[in-house]
Amino acid sequence: MAEAKRPLDDEFWNELEEILISADFGVPTTEKIIGGLHIVASQELWRRSDEAVARFKSDVERFLTLPNAGLQLRSKPSVVLVVGVNGSGKTTTIGKLGHHLAAQRKRVMFVAADTFRAAAAEQLAIWAERSRSEFVRGLEGADPSAVIYDGISAAKARGVDVVLIDTAGRLQTKTNLMEELKKMRRIIERETGAPPDETLLVVDGTTGQNAISQAKLFNEATALTGVIVTKLDSTAKGGVLVAIVDTLTVPIKFIGIGEGIEELRPFEPANFVDALFAPAA
Repeated sequence: MAEAKRPLDDEFWNELEEILISADFGVPTTEKIIGGLHIVASQELWRRSDEAVARFKSDVERFLTLPNAGLQLRSKPSVVLVVGVNGSGKTTTIGKLGHHLAAQRKRVMFVAADTFRAAAAEQLAIWAERSRSEFVRGLEGADPSAVIYDGISAAKARGVDVVLIDTAGRLQTKTNLMEELKKMRRIIERETGAPPDETLLVVDGTTGQNAISQAKLFNEATALTGVIVTKLDSTAKGGVLVAIVDTLTVPIKFIGIGEGIEELRPFEPANFVDALFAPAA
């Protein structure tokens, strides 16, 4: 949809609704946005569609601009707990995040606390080597919290700046997930004197509204401080991240736009909003 000076008629509102739904904003968030725009349009006597589009862009950009959007790494070692379902791109994202931090001259350690899938630790080890990060893992099937304890102890001994912890993404039972994550947080607090500096949820941008239920579940299990949305390439517009912010009021910290180690970018609300109205390639 271009910002042409066309009439603010039913055709425009239907087209805007279609754009938002197809971009995975979800029906509740879409209805909230369009309902709000209708009210302002009536109050301010808008007559042209470009007035509505401009207001939409500024409102969504402001809505997505939350405090603490950058990584909040206050401690040494800083601890970042990374959660998300299997297949969301969690381990790959940790690899990219390690590379991002190493470029800032941070000494980084990966801790493989997903001990239920041997492949997860092996994949993380490869990313540790690629990003020149240190690496700690336990035996397959070991207690994840024990692996975290070992990792934090090693990080202290080696003068590591940031510890990135990979966790299991099993969702068979909500209770098990919650208890496991609560235990991890207790170990981190006991060993560092504080909760994790960041607890980041990784969601796959192509899963659409399923990401909302994942976000709610993980936020109940362990209070999230931010979200990373992966796979925001040509296959996904990523409106689901607006719905996540609407649901949880936590910032989107990064977006993944490809498989390469450099393809993790800080989230920029203005660029995201502009992309919604860009013509298809």
